[in-house]
Amino acid sequence: MESKCASCSMKSRYDKKPNSIISKIWKWHLSWCPGWKSYLKSLPENERKEVIKKYN
Repeated sequence: MESKCASCSMKSRYDKKPNSIISKIWKWHLSWCPGWKSYLKSLPENERKEVIKKYN
């Protein structure tokens, strides 16, 4: 089953307005979300590093 994290609507809102309340809620959600953690594990090493750098 493919992760929906790459196309998450809250993630796209974060990309547009990182300081909005929705973006802050999504960022908090990342700290405990098992889906996000498995999504990161599924990425190639170089892409994973870029995503972690951008969203952590």
